Amino acid sequence: MTPRVTVQAAPFDLAAEMTALLAGRVDVGGLASFVGLVRADEGLAALTLEHYPGMTERAIAGIAAEACGRWPLTGCTVIHRVGRLPPGAPIVLVLTASAHRAASLEACAFLIDWLKTGAPFWKREEFADGRERWVEAKAADDAAALRWAR
Repeated sequence: MTPRVTVQAAPFDLAAEMTALLAGRVDVGGLASFVGLVRADEGLAALTLEHYPGMTERAIAGIAAEACGRWPLTGCTVIHRVGRLPPGAPIVLVLTASAHRAASLEACAFLIDWLKTGAPFWKREEFADGRERWVEAKAADDAAALRWAR
């Protein structure tokens, strides 16, 4: 099974992505999903994500391939948005399908934890008062990813 990985500026449609992943499948007993949204912390006006096309997709595909190797997934979709996103905008979608719920749930959690630390995005916050700042890596995100270390 090859995971579907997309990096795009356009919004995604959760229902359409779930339908596409499950089309013609009767072997799926569990479908886990995660949708990350831009939070309006500290008066945030927008979050801009930059990336290097090709490099980012390869990095995410590697993370998704590892999830597929660790859990018996029958389907996997990862969509990450780039560009300028306002608070409340969906920023990331992870879907994992498996014959059993535990594999789907664990793989989904693994993917989102590793996307936070292993996907090469540069994030800049813009605030209502005109300030801007680059988002720094967080120790809590690193710790979440490390819980999956073998």
